[in-house]
Amino acid sequence: MTDSAPPSQARTPWRAVFGGSIGNLVEWYDWFVYASFATYFAGAFFPKGNDTAQLLNTAGIFAVGFFMRPVGGWLLGRFADQRGRKAALTLTVTLMSASALLIAIAPTYDQVGYFGAAVLLVARLLQGLSVGGEYAASATYLTEASRPGGRGFVSSFQYVSMTMGQLIGLGLQIVLQHTMSDDALHSYGWRIPFIVGAVGAAVVFWLRRNLLETEVYTEEDAHQDERGTIAELLRHRKEAALVIALTMGGTVAYYTYTTYLTKYLSNTAGLSKSDASLVSFCALFLFMLLQPLAGSLSDRIGRRPLLITFGFGSMLGTVPIMTALSHTDTFTGALLLSLAALVIVTGYTSINAVVKAELFPTHVRALGVALPYALANALFGGTAEYVALWFKKGGAESGYYWYVSACAAVSLIVYLTMRETRDAALSRDRADDPAAPGKQRTTAV
Repeated sequence: MTDSAPPSQARTPWRAVFGGSIGNLVEWYDWFVYASFATYFAGAFFPKGNDTAQLLNTAGIFAVGFFMRPVGGWLLGRFADQRGRKAALTLTVTLMSASALLIAIAPTYDQVGYFGAAVLLVARLLQGLSVGGEYAASATYLTEASRPGGRGFVSSFQYVSMTMGQLIGLGLQIVLQHTMSDDALHSYGWRIPFIVGAVGAAVVFWLRRNLLETEVYTEEDAHQDERGTIAELLRHRKEAALVIALTMGGTVAYYTYTTYLTKYLSNTAGLSKSDASLVSFCALFLFMLLQPLAGSLSDRIGRRPLLITFGFGSMLGTVPIMTALSHTDTFTGALLLSLAALVIVTGYTSINAVVKAELFPTHVRALGVALPYALANALFGGTAEYVALWFKKGGAESGYYWYVSACAAVSLIVYLTMRETRDAALSRDRADDPAAPGKQRTTAV
């Protein structure tokens, strides 16, 4: 069948890309600021003692936030399918603003004992709820707002914005490290980025209220009673299982080389905290620039070649790269190795959102992306840092390298056997369900 592009989507919808991405930036800035500043506030919420033990406690709360993501994926994915992508995007950023503010004002262990850690936990649960819905709302919005033949390119800006959020957080960390004493950062300076995040989210709330709903969603007239229901998702349980399996290796590798990298360079390689932060900043900046290039490439050659390249690269390259990083004591060496790892990960990050969105029909697309992806992240992404620190504390840190490789190997099997999704129709009725084999569209020229 031929699926012609609406006039409003004849060209790359930059307004939609900006609107969908700017909120995603703030969401992930707040999410990753927790990880990047954990070395400074770990001692504020737990009794003084072993530094690694304190990091394990904060990493545990970080992981708990991931286990709230399936709840957020279910509730907000259903909300996005029933009320629209725009409404869901606005709600998620509101929740994130509240959680950032809670962390900014949370009392310390010396002030109220473990109550401060409880406030930190509640804030992370709110963040998990928000991000669990944000990923799917953003993925479906960017995918549905894309012109035919350009979905890979446009959806890649989801990880551009995610990475930019990390860069802003790391950049702020570097500035604070050079303008404040170490004692000041451990005492109160770590609160500054959370205040910035809360204010930024409030600004994005206003911006997202002016977004237009996607035409693919507004033209969906059928299945009104089935939108975003678990019963309807179960009709696509094969696709849901596919999302979990293809996410497994990618999310472990992504969190290893982004949120955990700074701690790894500091605790294992022995770089100073400031040098480790600068390495991460430079590597992530170049990584961000690669996303649209890889997304555009997938529009030409398909999604599977990029996923397969990532699978082989991560399975075979993780152990030598992580081993080399552990013995690196120079800025240049750490940067080159980190960048090599992130180039491999680009094969997954640049297109994983659009691949998942292309697997489902419109009336269950947000829930179909959100819930299984959130489950995979809770099981593998959210626990990556905790597992890494657990191996380190047990004196077998190299075991974590093999764990990452094994996760990539499982996902590689999926990449080799899954169908290509590049030409799947963004269907508006069950007859055009992308879950049905052979339902493809001809890209309009």
